[in-house]
Amino acid sequence: MTIFGLDSAGKTAGVAVLQDGRLIYESYLSTGHTHSETLLCLCKNALDAVGMKTADIDVFAAAAGPGSFTGLRIGLAAVKGLAFVHDTPCAAVSTLEALAYTAGIDGTFLCALDARRKEVYWSAFCRKDGAVRRLCPDQSGPAASLAEFIAEQDGPVWIMGDGAEIVLAAVGQDCGAKLFPEDYRLGRAGGVCRAAYASGETIPAPALTPDYHRLSQAERERAERLSKQ
Repeated sequence: MTIFGLDSAGKTAGVAVLQDGRLIYESYLSTGHTHSETLLCLCKNALDAVGMKTADIDVFAAAAGPGSFTGLRIGLAAVKGLAFVHDTPCAAVSTLEALAYTAGIDGTFLCALDARRKEVYWSAFCRKDGAVRRLCPDQSGPAASLAEFIAEQDGPVWIMGDGAEIVLAAVGQDCGAKLFPEDYRLGRAGGVCRAAYASGETIPAPALTPDYHRLSQAERERAERLSKQ
């Protein structure tokens, strides 16, 4: 099975190809450019590099949320466009779970993404011998509220994602958590591929939808205005 994975849910963009459980290609871009400017170029480069066409891909996988609303829409639109050509099945992967699959070492991982206003999208996972076990659902909340969860864990907790430093600043340096090494802390498409491979679940391309986990800023502001009327 060949899985083509995309990640554009956060500050980085990436594409990867997993073949029979082995990562054969991965690109990672963290230049600050808009994902709409770079993602399709990354896809073309990936297919050219591995000598494949869209017809050779068995599953297209994407980080479906939580994450940047715009980034999620760009990534899912790209996957749908690639999959529609040959009616290829797709996999919608939790952005937070994909982070845990990129870790490469055993341990407890708290994966967090910046949700603004000192809040984060987060979840936690235990990784052992390459297998990832979810410890709680994906959720959002104040970064400071994660102190209780960290304190309940046995042993150190590694914090990953672009919300990692926000969490550590909120809970304190002595909380028992540590930042994962910076070069491997952010989202990578290889994790998207591995999470899709582990679950084995697919859906038709038209069924792909982003999992925002919260209202947009415009929706929140509208709700606030209505509540004051």
